[in-house]
Amino acid sequence: MDFLSLSIIIVYIFLSLSLLISLIRVIIGPTLPDRVVALDLIAFVVISMIATYAISSGHPVYLDVAIVLALVAFLGTIAFARYVILRAGKLREDGHA
Repeated sequence: MDFLSLSIIIVYIFLSLSLLISLIRVIIGPTLPDRVVALDLIAFVVISMIATYAISSGHPVYLDVAIVLALVAFLGTIAFARYVILRAGKLREDGHA
């Protein structure tokens, strides 16, 4: 087993561990922002797994998939930020904040 193969196995182990921890945060996250950040982290970890697979398999076409997933995750984060801002403004107008 060469160094690259061993490194890829170690990367997969750590990425899987971080995916599991993020999934736990999504399930038990006390607030909505905690859950959204954890979902964003899950998207980032999946992108990292796809990139690692592209390196290990030698097929760079998978990097296109990772780029598309990164764009979708970014749009989701922007949509959530807009929702939080609009919700905070509505609460402030109603006098609940």
